[in-house]
Amino acid sequence: MKFFVDTADVAAIAELNDLGMVDGVTTNPSIILKSGRDILEVTREICDLVEGPVSAEVVATDADDMIAEGRKLAQIAENICIKVPLTWDGLKACKVLSDEGNKLNVTLCFSANQALLAAKAGATFISPFIGRLDDINLDGMDLIADIRTIYDNYNFGTEILAASIRSVNHMKDAALIGADVATAPPAVIKAMAHHVLTDKGLDAFLKDWAKTGQKIL
Repeated sequence: MKFFVDTADVAAIAELNDLGMVDGVTTNPSIILKSGRDILEVTREICDLVEGPVSAEVVATDADDMIAEGRKLAQIAENICIKVPLTWDGLKACKVLSDEGNKLNVTLCFSANQALLAAKAGATFISPFIGRLDDINLDGMDLIADIRTIYDNYNFGTEILAASIRSVNHMKDAALIGADVATAPPAVIKAMAHHVLTDKGLDAFLKDWAKTGQKIL
């Protein structure tokens, strides 16, 4: 499973990228707001930093304006992935922009039917929002599983990008189900390395080592 980092924090992206933990980056208007930076400037900096796709989201709501914004975002760098919402106008924009050779990330997906439409419209990625489904007492992973089955049934090339990831369990479950990509905040990706038994075992090893009175360096 590929890891995308869901942030516009360039320092956090660089740290994970140096460890080989970044296959791409996702942003959205809320993330850009949090960064406090100009969307074109920070997106260009991220594109220079990572080799994989960098999702930059349009903010228009009608198809013609989405297409115009998408074309402008695509000019930032070759690895831009234009992000559009899963609305009827968003699907229209997806079709036009993907036919022009752009990568498209169709976001805010909450049903398998929506995912099927996105694949038919030429989406490069479909972004089902796991955490937001969990928030309303639905199992977001059921949606990932349904989309996986449908896409495999018909050999769609659209990749499943598990989004709205809130926990390390979300990451594990998405990988078990077979999501192609998971996008998560840096803190969640780093938390995957933590385990109480690892910490406990390391503490015991260090205490025993101190008793030997030895040094390696």
